[in-house]
Amino acid sequence: MATFLPFISTIFIALSAIFVAVGWYLIANRKVEAHKKAMFWAAILASVFFATYLSKTFFIGSTAFGGPEGVETYYRIFLLFHITMATIAAGLGIVQLVSGYKNNLKLHRKLGPFTSIIWFISATTGIAVYFLLYIIYTPGETTNIFRAILGVV
Repeated sequence: MATFLPFISTIFIALSAIFVAVGWYLIANRKVEAHKKAMFWAAILASVFFATYLSKTFFIGSTAFGGPEGVETYYRIFLLFHITMATIAAGLGIVQLVSGYKNNLKLHRKLGPFTSIIWFISATTGIAVYFLLYIIYTPGETTNIFRAILGVV
């Protein structure tokens, strides 16, 4: 279960990024209703990702980096970059959903490309974190979130 939930959450964030890309393509081709549906599903998939991620974090714990010490500092820097991008992407994603549904198209059009790029960076780095934690290296211990991210208790 400790490795199954991260796999599932990674699938959901990857699918969310794919739907964002499809939504971007659709709006570029002026298919507004299809764009709305694609972005709705991107948001649903991202929400399922977040619920799965939180469930694993709260009920099981966080996975510490299990790779070599010489890589650990680089991993932590990369992880902090990913967390920063994911936080920005989530905030901008909410702004985009609200501005889109409220028909505030000036703001929506202005932030759309920037939000999508940040979303792609967040999803890509999130997938890379999954690979570093569970595929490339043996998973580290299950611990609290602060130790897993920062290496401190």
